[in-house]
Amino acid sequence: MLAPAPSLRAQRGITLIEVLITIVISAFGLLGIAGLQARMQVAEMEASQRAQATVLLRHLADRINANRKNAMSYVTATPLGIDNGVQDCSAVSGAALDLCEWNNLLAGAAETSAGLRMGAMVGARGCVVNTDPVMPRKFTIAVVWQGMTPTVAPGTTTCGSDAYGDERKRRAIVAPIVVACLQNDVNTGLCVTP
Repeated sequence: MLAPAPSLRAQRGITLIEVLITIVISAFGLLGIAGLQARMQVAEMEASQRAQATVLLRHLADRINANRKNAMSYVTATPLGIDNGVQDCSAVSGAALDLCEWNNLLAGAAETSAGLRMGAMVGARGCVVNTDPVMPRKFTIAVVWQGMTPTVAPGTTTCGSDAYGDERKRRAIVAPIVVACLQNDVNTGLCVTP
């Protein structure tokens, strides 16, 4: 019987090393995919919260536009939403009813599951600020909530400041509203119909 050639002896175990290297490379690839999946879920949650905030912001903006004569009644002294909990709105009307219902939407009353309110963003709050009281009246509506990861603190509003621990987790969406005069008094030039 002949002994194996010296070149074949040197190559024994090479296949095993190649398999081990392939396993290590595959493991790093799978860990990268798992990390990407986790980041995608956080981004999906952030996008969902931003979409909900946009709907809630437009909801109140439409109510203010529908009740233009009483636009000043929509100004909030403190943020509405999660801090106030769900309120009974049956005894109020007009702008107070609109703010009460908006508060409940911010507090998550729109959707519940097993007794838990799940219909709004995490820690949702809303503010309405009058930035110019003379005609045309200008308002700023802000909806803020707690994001999942720290980014940059919003500088466009102070609504909900210091309510989320790290200001870099506070998210905000802001919309300006202008209530112009539709008809002026001919003699005085004062606004008759906002």
